Amino acid sequence: MLPDKDGPNGGGGVQDGPGKEDPSVTLFREYLRLKTVHPEPDYDAAIRFLERIAEELALPLKKVEVCPGRVVAIITWVGSRPELKSVVLNSHTDVVPVYEEHWKHDPFAAVKDEHGNIYGRGSQDMKCVTIQYIEAIRRLKAAGKRFSRTIHLTFVPDEEVGGHKGMETFVKHPEFQKLNIGFALDEGLANPTNAYTVFYGEKNPWFCVVSTAASYKLLPGVQRERENPVSFILSLYYKRLVKGALLNVKLHLCVISRLNTNECFTLGDVTTVNMTMVKGGVAYNVVPAEMDVSFDLRIPPTVNLQEFEEKIKAWCKEAGEDVTYDFAQKHMDQNFTSTEESDPWWHAFSSTCKAMNMTLKKEIFPAATDSRFIREEGLPAIGFSPMNLTPILLHDHNEYLNEQVFLRGIQVYERLVPALASVPPLSGEE
Repeated sequence: MLPDKDGPNGGGGVQDGPGKEDPSVTLFREYLRLKTVHPEPDYDAAIRFLERIAEELALPLKKVEVCPGRVVAIITWVGSRPELKSVVLNSHTDVVPVYEEHWKHDPFAAVKDEHGNIYGRGSQDMKCVTIQYIEAIRRLKAAGKRFSRTIHLTFVPDEEVGGHKGMETFVKHPEFQKLNIGFALDEGLANPTNAYTVFYGEKNPWFCVVSTAASYKLLPGVQRERENPVSFILSLYYKRLVKGALLNVKLHLCVISRLNTNECFTLGDVTTVNMTMVKGGVAYNVVPAEMDVSFDLRIPPTVNLQEFEEKIKAWCKEAGEDVTYDFAQKHMDQNFTSTEESDPWWHAFSSTCKAMNMTLKKEIFPAATDSRFIREEGLPAIGFSPMNLTPILLHDHNEYLNEQVFLRGIQVYERLVPALASVPPLSGEE
C-alpha cells in the first residue's frame, strides 16, 4: 500500500491527513500508478498486484497464459453450490497511451485534487471498476457472506488493442470453459447525468481499407482532365462513404422519429464512419501508383450486415472500376443480452438497482469491449460502470474520477454481486 498522502512527486494534489483517506481509495490510486500502458504495458506489475490482493482476500488466483507474455488472472470465490452457473466480474488491466503535455497532472501519479477528483489514465477505463469489484468482495467476505453461485473475477490483457491476445483467445481456452459462466459483468461508460448507463450490446467494428491503383481514363463529362487516385479517394470518401452513410442515418432517424416521436437516439444506435489513415505517394509532383484509405466503421446490431457490405461494394464500384476494398477487422456477431424483466439475470440486476433508487439508461455500446467475445459464446453480458454525475473521459486527456463516485460504486457492487450470485437455479441447472 502507498501512504495516504500524495508524496513529493504527487503533482501537488490534496494532502490527506493520516488515516483520513478511505483505504479503498488508497488502493485505487496505487493501482492507477502501475504503468500498464500501451505500447509496452507492465503486465508483470499488474499480476504481482493481483497476487497480493488474492492473498489478502484469502482466495485462490489462477494464471492462464493465453498468448506468450499475455496472462489472464482469475480470482475465484467458490459458492455453496459450485455446480450452478457462475457469475463473472470482468475487467481489463491495460490502458491506452497518453499525451502527457495535455495533462494537468502526471497521468500515472494518481493525483487527487482539492475536489476529490483522482486523475490518472485508467481512472474511468477501467481500473476503477477493478478495484470496486475487489473491495465489494472484500467487504462481503468480511461480513461472513457466502452465496450459492461461484464468483470469478477475471483480469484480462490487451483489451485496448482489440483483445486478440486477451479475451478473444481466452474464450476459446479450456480454462474459460471451466468457469461455467452463467452471467458476466464488464465495463461501461460514465454518465454526466444522475442516471447510470447500462450496455446490453455493442456495435460491430469494421476496419475497412479502400484501395485504388493509378488510372488515366477521362472523367465522365469532363474533357482534358484525367482521373487519378486522389480524386478516386475524394470521390469515395466525400461523395460515397461519408455522404452516403450520413444520408442513410439521417433518413433512418427521420423515418423512425416519425413512427415514434418519443424515441431518443444515441451514438450506439447509428452507424458511424471515420476516415483514420491515408497511405500513398512518394513526392508532391508524382501521381501515386496506388493509394489506401482506412475507415473505422461501427455498425449497430440492428443493421443487416450483408446489406451494408453490399452498399460499400456499390460505393466502390461507383467511384471507379479500380477501387477495391478489404477488411483488416470485420466482426459479424450481433448477439445482445436480454433486458426483459422475465430474464432472471436482468431482473436480478435491474431490481437491485431499482431498490437503490438508481435510474438505468439502456444503450448499445458505441465502441467495442471484451463483452462482445463473451456474447459471441452465447453468454449474457452487461456493460456497467457505476459512474454517474461524471463526464465521459475514457481515452481523453485529464481522465479522472471523483473519489465519492468511486466509493458509491463499491456500495453498488456490494448489492449487485449478492443479487446475481443468488439467482435461483435455472432450467437445466437442477
